[in-house]
Amino acid sequence: MMKILSLLLLTVIYCFNLAYSQQAINNAVNKFVNDPSFSHASISFNLIDLNDNSTIASFDKSRTLATASTAKLWSTATALKTLGSNYRPSTRLYYDGIIDSLGVLHGNIWIRGGGDPTLGSKYYSTPETKSDFLLDWVKEIKSLGITKITGGLIGDASEFGYNGAPDGWSWVDLGNYYGAGASGLTVYDNLIEYTFKTSSVGGRTAELLEIKPYIPDLMLHNYVKSSNKKGDNSYIYGAPYSLDRFGTGTLPVNKSRYIVKGSLPDPEFQIAFELENRLRASEIIIEFKAKGVRKDDIPHKPSHYDRRTLILTHKGQKLIDIITLTNHKSINLFAEHMVNLVGFEKSGDGSIENGLRVIDQYWSSKINTKSMHLNDGSGLSRTNAISAEHYTQLLAYMHKDALFFNSLPVSGKSGTLKSLCRGQSADGKIHAKSGTMNRIKSYAGYIYSSTGKKYAFAIIVNNFDGSSSQVKTKMERLFNAISVN
Repeated sequence: MMKILSLLLLTVIYCFNLAYSQQAINNAVNKFVNDPSFSHASISFNLIDLNDNSTIASFDKSRTLATASTAKLWSTATALKTLGSNYRPSTRLYYDGIIDSLGVLHGNIWIRGGGDPTLGSKYYSTPETKSDFLLDWVKEIKSLGITKITGGLIGDASEFGYNGAPDGWSWVDLGNYYGAGASGLTVYDNLIEYTFKTSSVGGRTAELLEIKPYIPDLMLHNYVKSSNKKGDNSYIYGAPYSLDRFGTGTLPVNKSRYIVKGSLPDPEFQIAFELENRLRASEIIIEFKAKGVRKDDIPHKPSHYDRRTLILTHKGQKLIDIITLTNHKSINLFAEHMVNLVGFEKSGDGSIENGLRVIDQYWSSKINTKSMHLNDGSGLSRTNAISAEHYTQLLAYMHKDALFFNSLPVSGKSGTLKSLCRGQSADGKIHAKSGTMNRIKSYAGYIYSSTGKKYAFAIIVNNFDGSSSQVKTKMERLFNAISVN
């Protein structure tokens, strides 16, 4: 009888503590959503217990909103599940025609892109070593005995198509470094570096010193001014494939060299151009100038490679390494590549549209994706519409995948969450992806409580009053309350 009574008492205590914990969390949620700065905002929040996927607390959880970079969870999770952690995107070199006894290649060298976002990437090299892969390619080409090419170098990024950028990307974003679109033949993170020298007097036009890499016929219309304001307040405008770029905004005064990053207009051509220059420097004669499949409208099909001779295969980094960097550092370019890669590997169509279709098909067979609209892989599109409930469903499905879990930054410790809840109750207890754009703030991921519970959560706020940092502080209070209950 005493054992039965003890068991009943423990059950009552457990239920009481559970109810108290849940009420404390709901009180924190109510305080958050009723904050005066959110009186005109849209909020979607959901918190589930991963033990049984039961809802602990929620607010308008099915409301679809723009989420910014938390959208990367969809592209990275899908890529991991469909391609596998050890998948490595590759770039291949071919030649057509024949090499005669004198070392003359009667044909062209083709650079066939395979959607590798890490080729010459700053995340895997230094400024001094980022072009080393070109040296390896030159060495392989010369090992064939080639001394002259009667054709030229042709870049082929056709496996991803030539959309340039996903639907919903703003003109403000397109020319800037974070607006670099994915390409079947990406190089140097698809970035340009503009180096400026600013005046000692505010309001004067900054002097453009150099552009790296060198791009033939690129024109920067320079309206960048020196200013007494701190930091980089400049913008680079320019459409994909356009060689017209416009620089505006301000840079700090008295800077002898100030680098501003922008997006590379035509990666397909750029890599062909750079390889051509390296081959010419190695005393290989090339009769025609480098070109790309898109610009020159070269009749071309993937099957044509069956009749070409493979020179080399350059393997990129492992997918899990790319995904971890994507989630930790919120790299838009890498996330967009995930979309194209899953589409290409699934059906041979690496277009943005097909990649998004594959992502939707994959998740609609596993969770309820009704009313979810995903228009890119990075979250830069403001036309994305995703609810907190959509996120928690994805997170519940993925929560036993250790590779995915470890790809997420940790509150107070790493990546884009390094400053989140640092020194507070939730420090080290949150593994999540953040999202920030003008009047958009979001987080989605996992949170551990001091009571041993593991939750999946998502919180999205659109059109709030005040600054993003102020919203972050309010969210931290909510996360701290969850972490102790």
